[in-house]
Amino acid sequence: MRAAPTILHLDMDAFYASAEQAAKPSLRGKPVVVGGLGPRGVVATASYEARRFGVHSAMPMAQARRLAPNAAYLVPRFTLYRTVSEQVMELLGRLSPLVEPLSLDEAFVDLEAGGTADDTASAMEIGEQLRGAIEAVTGLSASVGLAGSKMLAKIASEEAKPDGILLIEPGTERALLAPMPVRILPGVGPATADHLRRAGMTTVNDLAEAGEAELVRLLGKAHGSSLHRMASGYDDRPVVAERDAKSVSVEDTFDTDLHDRVRVRTEVERLSDRCVQRLRGAGRSGRTVVLKVRRYDFSTLTRSETLRGPTDDPAVVREAAGRLLEAVDTTGGVRLLGVGVTGLADFTQEDLFAQAAGERTAAEAPAAAGPDAAAAADEGGARDEEPAQESPEQLAARRWPAGHDVRHDTYGHGWVQGSGVGRVTVRFEEPESAPGRVRTFRIDDPELRPADPLPLVRNPVDYSSWPARLPKSRSGAVSAGAESRP
Repeated sequence: MRAAPTILHLDMDAFYASAEQAAKPSLRGKPVVVGGLGPRGVVATASYEARRFGVHSAMPMAQARRLAPNAAYLVPRFTLYRTVSEQVMELLGRLSPLVEPLSLDEAFVDLEAGGTADDTASAMEIGEQLRGAIEAVTGLSASVGLAGSKMLAKIASEEAKPDGILLIEPGTERALLAPMPVRILPGVGPATADHLRRAGMTTVNDLAEAGEAELVRLLGKAHGSSLHRMASGYDDRPVVAERDAKSVSVEDTFDTDLHDRVRVRTEVERLSDRCVQRLRGAGRSGRTVVLKVRRYDFSTLTRSETLRGPTDDPAVVREAAGRLLEAVDTTGGVRLLGVGVTGLADFTQEDLFAQAAGERTAAEAPAAAGPDAAAAADEGGARDEEPAQESPEQLAARRWPAGHDVRHDTYGHGWVQGSGVGRVTVRFEEPESAPGRVRTFRIDDPELRPADPLPLVRNPVDYSSWPARLPKSRSGAVSAGAESRP
């Protein structure tokens, strides 16, 4: 534990929804829900306006629509979110070499390691400057927590939401934590909280007073000891700059169960390609291919195959996932498919000669059997790769997802409000424009095409020289629990 509050936790406020509101002037101040829009979709993020209706993350989208029928429901735009996240992480990197990202919109920063803060006053000043810099560069708000440990810094940022900053002065941790519910502590989920409630423990103070021995008896040695230390306000986990990913995976939940075996195979191949794209984007390769299948009855099967060496070849991953699929019974229907790669490495080690020989054998075998066999093989291959037909409505929803960017040759940049019955409705506006006009087009209008997201701030402030290095000494301490809210 540190004697100064030099660990900072940053959390962007309702990140996906706030980014959508910043990009779409007509949605500012209105309820916005981002997530999967199909019957089985879930909420990824809800704006604070939508949260007033009871909508929250991980809620089924159907329930969210019942609670907030007039909200704007949008499909995520991860290209935009990653761009904004990179801008935020670049600002954090200017504060310290020790930045630990937890997700696109959340990270810990060790200010002491960067020489940007060494006491209460300097930490508070940097926290305020950071919030201003993020708003100037991205147009979005963020909440900041400052404390002597990671656990308390994260709790502080949660308490500061939305768009606030809270500093927990070292020495005040126990009093601050005492009345809080046990769920505030890391590692306490619904099941653990319910177990503790049955034992008569509902607040952090209850855990601290119960003693380590009692918590070990209830939860086991590792969990019980860790929980008692945290309930006492003690957390010595360091900020770790690099987190080595253990796996890369993608998965999709389908609006209706898939029964067509050819369609299932096609989806597995598509997911394999997406997984390899993500793998290559991280500059990694992997040795073990994993297939995940959730069937109609919610039973989930996982199968894996370990290759001779690490690979980032999409054909190799597709073939391995296809072999794994052959061992899974999908006749009752499939509601979710996933493909992942584990055993990550920074290099590939394919047996290129064996692979090339295999490709030659596959290509030469039909020809050796005669022209009729070759033609039959070609025809069979085409049938195997042909996906099941989608309805015009499904094709329109896939091509024109709600909330995604488009450009029209006459009207310029806009975003999709919705599609159906062969039409797509577009609102034409940009992040720094006034709320725009709405127009409807045929889904095959030759003048309308998908577009890339526009920057949320067209001319951001230059923060290349920020921040100034910390002087050797600072004065003017801030009182315990110092807080600033707009």
